Amino acid sequence: MADRSLRGMRLGSQSLQSEEGVVFSPRTVARYLSDDGSTFEVTFAEEAEIPETWTSPKSGKEGVLLESDGTPVQSSQAEAKAPRTHWDMLLERRTRAELEELLEERLQYLRARRGKIAS
Repeated sequence: MADRSLRGMRLGSQSLQSEEGVVFSPRTVARYLSDDGSTFEVTFAEEAEIPETWTSPKSGKEGVLLESDGTPVQSSQAEAKAPRTHWDMLLERRTRAELEELLEERLQYLRARRGKIAS
């Protein structure tokens, strides 16, 4: 066995697969304009929703999506309504007077409980 040399491929350096018969998914290229005036392109799948802003992979600056004619896309973020807070949801179910009454009842209960533990 020592007189025979092992021959083979360099492992990891070359692939045995070819791109023959492979169908790539359809792509869309989106152009973005950053604040300093530079543009960059990002490739997305055709069915993907393209975001209005994207961070440049080279400069790290945020860019705004450009239309096909080169004008920036109008942002739809102004249409978004403010999120409801817990307080807003409470006021939808109860009046302020009811909330103050519940608070007072709960405070009395906690004070009475604290008084029993301390004695």
